[in-house]
Amino acid sequence: MNKQANLALAICASLLAGVAAYAVLHPRPADTGASATPAERGGETAAPQSAAPSARLAYTLPVFTLADVHNQPRTLQDWPDKALIVNFWATWCAPCRREIPLLKQLQSKHGDEGFQVIGIAVDFRDKVLAYTKEMQIDYPVLIGEQDALDAAAAFGVDAIGFPFTIFADRQGRIVVAHLGELTAAQADVILGAVQRLDTGADTMDQARTAIETGLAAL
Repeated sequence: MNKQANLALAICASLLAGVAAYAVLHPRPADTGASATPAERGGETAAPQSAAPSARLAYTLPVFTLADVHNQPRTLQDWPDKALIVNFWATWCAPCRREIPLLKQLQSKHGDEGFQVIGIAVDFRDKVLAYTKEMQIDYPVLIGEQDALDAAAAFGVDAIGFPFTIFADRQGRIVVAHLGELTAAQADVILGAVQRLDTGADTMDQARTAIETGLAAL
């Protein structure tokens, strides 16, 4: 079986096991063999778990390496002191394509506030390069095939649907994961909570509660 067929099968298996509808998942403490204490987690209690599959998210951004559009190896740790918006997508995914203009707007509007959008394309490199050029994507895009699926698994998301987006604060702590196409109103709620968390105005628990309450009110 060739490489394209292998990737197609892996993606199809992931999509079939994934969440079809929109959902927000909260992370749990990193699995180190023992649960982290509130003090080790900066004082916050463990977030409540979603009933959706693959709700056991990593507590902090995982370390992995993928090539960018210039074929340079990059990690998420290459953007220190940034609140990251990590978006997993593919060129064949219609909601992903619809979402890209919003992600460009978020980068333009909130980049000076300390936010950084990072796209991770689970797709064939030639297709991603052509599409990023066509869409004039101006935020960093990392590209992978099976290794990009492995990167998704490193977040604790082993059964996904596309697109899905991870939001992390400036300390690299995962605040929330959004499964499904993101809207501007949802982004405003989430980014506002992350910003309050980064300024110290809210705790992690307060930020997650604000996100859950705000999204439910939309």
